[in-house]
Amino acid sequence: MAKQALIVIDIQNDYFAGGKWPLVGVDAAADNAARLIQAFRQQGQAVVHIRHEFTSDSAPFFTPGSEGARLHAKVLNRPDEPVVLKHFVNSFRETSLQSILQEQGIDALVIVGNMSHMCVEGTARAAADLGYPVTVIHDACATLDLEFNGQQVAAAQVQGAVMSALAFAYASVLSTEAFLAA
Repeated sequence: MAKQALIVIDIQNDYFAGGKWPLVGVDAAADNAARLIQAFRQQGQAVVHIRHEFTSDSAPFFTPGSEGARLHAKVLNRPDEPVVLKHFVNSFRETSLQSILQEQGIDALVIVGNMSHMCVEGTARAAADLGYPVTVIHDACATLDLEFNGQQVAAAQVQGAVMSALAFAYASVLSTEAFLAA
């Protein structure tokens, strides 16, 4: 049986109400992520937290050392759970994530977090390219409304497009309920 880790990506204060970059449905997604964290902890499985900070104080959100860049209270790490600091979309790029997974003998990943269309997708694709079987829990991820070429794209459509693309070739995409029931 695969030794899996839960990767909790960028569930940080700036993505919540009152933050600099609030996401659609972020509270419900974080609640589902918290349920998964609890399940992994109860089963003695690894939980790795990812925290994004931009390198400039002029960034639109996640400015270095800010309250907005801190992990949200719903998903705080325990002292024995690593927090990987990243500066790029892909959680593997120029971070210690790969070495942490190798040191713990992890060979499968379950991914939750924010933003679905950026860091979740980038990390899931990178993980699959590195050979990890990947599961993304779609209702434990959040995104926001986007605009492209003058067209408004609702968060639900962004989420659907991202998850369907990941499910096509990069990951199993499940709900929290389906994953916990398996």
